[in-house]
Amino acid sequence: MTTSESSDRRGILVIGAGELGSSVLVALSRRNNDADALTVLLRPSDTPQRTQLLGDLAGWGVAVVESDVATASVAELSAILRRFHTVVSCVGFAAGPGIQTKLTHAALEAEVLRYLPWQFGVDYDAIGRGSPQNLFDEQLDVRELLRAQSTTEWVIVSTGMFTSFLFEPSFGVVDRATHTVNALGSWDNEVTVTTADDIGVLTAEILHAQPRIANQVVYVAGDTISYRELADVVERADGVPITRNEWTVAQLLEDLERDPDDTLKKYRAVFAQGIGVAWPKAETFNMAQGIPTLSAEEWALANFVKA
Repeated sequence: MTTSESSDRRGILVIGAGELGSSVLVALSRRNNDADALTVLLRPSDTPQRTQLLGDLAGWGVAVVESDVATASVAELSAILRRFHTVVSCVGFAAGPGIQTKLTHAALEAEVLRYLPWQFGVDYDAIGRGSPQNLFDEQLDVRELLRAQSTTEWVIVSTGMFTSFLFEPSFGVVDRATHTVNALGSWDNEVTVTTADDIGVLTAEILHAQPRIANQVVYVAGDTISYRELADVVERADGVPITRNEWTVAQLLEDLERDPDDTLKKYRAVFAQGIGVAWPKAETFNMAQGIPTLSAEEWALANFVKA
């Protein structure tokens, strides 16, 4: 890439404006200077929800480009990405298999100066290949692609589980309807969680950090909590006694074997194994920078509606 080509790139592109993408855009709009114009890549749509979203984006000072990452070719995506010096992907597993590697190929083909792939989750290096959640292997493919080149700087932000997902009834850990908490693997197993809003703020801070952060995994955490501590949190937040069950690794793997395509059972089995899903909050970027984040208990107290 020539110097003129590099200088022609303007601003930051965020791919996707779901829960995470919107949080990242809000945080960047508050943190950016005028030189870092914000643009979001959205799938074409014509719905009332899109009208509301476009209004929100205009209020945040965010421009819009459209393309469907699921159907667009690498070349088509690359042509869009090459207009920006920084690209942050906020399109997760829901987009389908192959999307993470497609976007990475597009970013590398475009010679984006800095790329943050959608890796806002667990420590995929520690978990390794062949885990119960087969989609995690693609995350390792992305890391290999990025580490094998030196043209595009990359940053991976490891956030743990979204805090809201830990309390999601369908996930099965917290069942407020029956006042039950089910520990995955062991009561002493820990899980790192971070809210989408905090991830947005921390991503913006990481992008603007000095000295510049490049070509590394950055760990953040809203909280790192054991399932025993989680049960205590739910009990205090709901104000009623909690029934506590332990779901062993063997039990969860048997559940998955009976229903191998169940995504939630894949996640439960991975988290039950307790590898790569938690790290000490004291050792995170946010703690080092003194940036406050929402704990699991603070989230519960703010979001629980008393039965």
